[in-house]
Amino acid sequence: MAAAAYFSSSYSQARQRFAEAAAAAGAELFSYAHPDQGPDGEDLATDVAWLGPRDAERVLVTVSGTHGAEGYCGSGVQSGWFESGLAAEGNSGADADRNGGFATMAIHAINPHGFAWLRRVTEDNVDLNRNFVNFAGPLPENPGYDELAEALCPPTWDDATIAATHAILTAYAEEHGAAGLQAAVTNGQYNHPGGIFFGGAAPTWSHRTLKQIFVRHLNPARRVAVIDYHTGLGPRGHGERICPSHADSPDLARVRDWYGDDFTCPALGTSSATEIRGFNMIGMAEAIPQTEVTAIALEYGTLPTEQVKLALRADNWLHLHGDPASTKGKAIKAQLREAFYQEADDWKQMIWDRAVETQRAALAGLANGHAG
Repeated sequence: MAAAAYFSSSYSQARQRFAEAAAAAGAELFSYAHPDQGPDGEDLATDVAWLGPRDAERVLVTVSGTHGAEGYCGSGVQSGWFESGLAAEGNSGADADRNGGFATMAIHAINPHGFAWLRRVTEDNVDLNRNFVNFAGPLPENPGYDELAEALCPPTWDDATIAATHAILTAYAEEHGAAGLQAAVTNGQYNHPGGIFFGGAAPTWSHRTLKQIFVRHLNPARRVAVIDYHTGLGPRGHGERICPSHADSPDLARVRDWYGDDFTCPALGTSSATEIRGFNMIGMAEAIPQTEVTAIALEYGTLPTEQVKLALRADNWLHLHGDPASTKGKAIKAQLREAFYQEADDWKQMIWDRAVETQRAALAGLANGHAG
């Protein structure tokens, strides 16, 4: 089957396809109902498929929809992994029993509200990948964002506003460098609830659910490999394996062991991503502290970075000040969709090929039991 056939065009279609593919492969299904509904009144949920022994010591975990609008990509990979038979193949290696058993856990649409409503953020405008901070202590500061907050999220959205705010952002980059601008915008901020890359004031529903899933299903595991699917950063169709760990972390040493030189790390200055705060892998490790977790984000490029950021800013304006049902609103939604999911067969094929290569490498790393 051509890779493009694994991908869906809506949240509801993606959810149904995932459930059917997982069930046909013999996986056990679990559902975590979200309290809200989708734009057509449909139920929302994070669904989990488990294939393999419940007490498996080694588990490959895939995550889709951390950023809702990016869920199409990860969902297609997850459904394809089951439909193609690769999930069963990966779980049935000759040394599976000797290594304590293998299992696959696919977490589908961890941010189902964002997936269904075509938003990168959760129902409370929180960037889930900035939400895993210690809310009991002082929250991280981002003075660069504070300075740019009004320019990034203006109360009007038209050509004149876009041009004027572009000038402000360009001036900031000239003073602080392109990397300084990217850090100010994307590292995460906790002072502007209506802004972009807002990390929240408390754990979101998706945050709590992700930890619940890890505690419930992964307590017996000794080694876990995580691949969290993302889009919108880097060259079109290229899957960048990003490890957000510290430079001297044993987690980073394992990533290097498993993937060779084919990975990047923000802490080493080798990634297209900056060193963000509150990323979800912090919560994963906290949920199962007794388990060795080797995690990466697999990030696929779509459009040039400036176009992606413009789409995010437009969508933010739309939900604060505009009407999503209007002609302008529909145009912005089409812009956002193109920034995070491309209806192009060649793009989907690149997504699939890199995903298969990466998940096979993760399975090999689990089997070999290498630790840094």
